[in-house]
Amino acid sequence: MVKEISTHTIWELLKTIPDPEIPAISIVDLGIVRNVHFEETTLHITVTPTYSGCPAMSFMKDEITRHLELQGITNYQVNTSLAPAWTTDWMSDEVKAKLKEAGIAPPSEEINCPQCDSKKVQVVSEFGSTACKAMYKCLDCLEPFHHFKQI
Repeated sequence: MVKEISTHTIWELLKTIPDPEIPAISIVDLGIVRNVHFEETTLHITVTPTYSGCPAMSFMKDEITRHLELQGITNYQVNTSLAPAWTTDWMSDEVKAKLKEAGIAPPSEEINCPQCDSKKVQVVSEFGSTACKAMYKCLDCLEPFHHFKQI
């Protein structure tokens, strides 16, 4: 059974689901939700992982399912698409600002400290708490921070 609901309403619902690795942004902000549409009476949601094998993908799909079912929506499919491959280009400037506010340097060729905006930064590790982030240290304020890798 599909509740009478618009794709706009579904998009708004999906915007309330935080990314499990970066709760300051939603799965829609991150750009993994690629499409929402109805085919006859079935709701189809297409998601693209940030990279093949992303360990958070099953959790995100479970959260989509949970949110839909809490709204009484039961006739849906959540599909994964690997092409086109996810890219940080799918992140808006607003999303990049949210990352910076959360203390994560947004994807960019020039990496600035999200705390003090210094350009004097040093990579500590190419791998941070997740595969899509690297660990840096600011040489001015001395704060460690993650940089969301530009992909």
